[in-house]
Amino acid sequence: MRDWAANSSMKLNRGVEAVVAVLMALLVLDVWLGVVDRYFFHWQLPWPEIIARYLMIWAAMLAVSSGIARRDHIGLTAAIMRVPLGLRRPVLIAIDLCILALFLYVFWFGLGFAESGARRQAMIFGVSLQPFYAAIPVAAALASIQTVLAMIRDAGTHLDTPPFGEASA
Repeated sequence: MRDWAANSSMKLNRGVEAVVAVLMALLVLDVWLGVVDRYFFHWQLPWPEIIARYLMIWAAMLAVSSGIARRDHIGLTAAIMRVPLGLRRPVLIAIDLCILALFLYVFWFGLGFAESGARRQAMIFGVSLQPFYAAIPVAAALASIQTVLAMIRDAGTHLDTPPFGEASA
């Protein structure tokens, strides 16, 4: 089960990182176009700043699940290392359960947030804001999945053995 969770987490993370890389490349191109427009061509394009905003939101939100998969997110390592070895594992599992509860909460309320975007339109594009607002529940769902996979994979031992074969610092 742990091997399955590790493989699933790694594969999902590779896919998410590929999407984030594409979004970041599009963001760089979009911002570059906005700069070239502003200082050289003076086309006065109204959309590069708005597209950049939503590309950045999507990229940042999706990257959260990557941080969870790699266990690169903020942790209370200094405090947890002071916990007796016998209690450390249950404490780490309890923290993972709290993280899962948080992301499930964000997912649940993010669905309503994304749905509210269906009734709103982008001023420049005249399209629904729902695809842009959907970054919240999609990212929360991915983060929830990665949290469960990381919990199964690590079983509260991730401070002793970092994920994906990385050397500990």
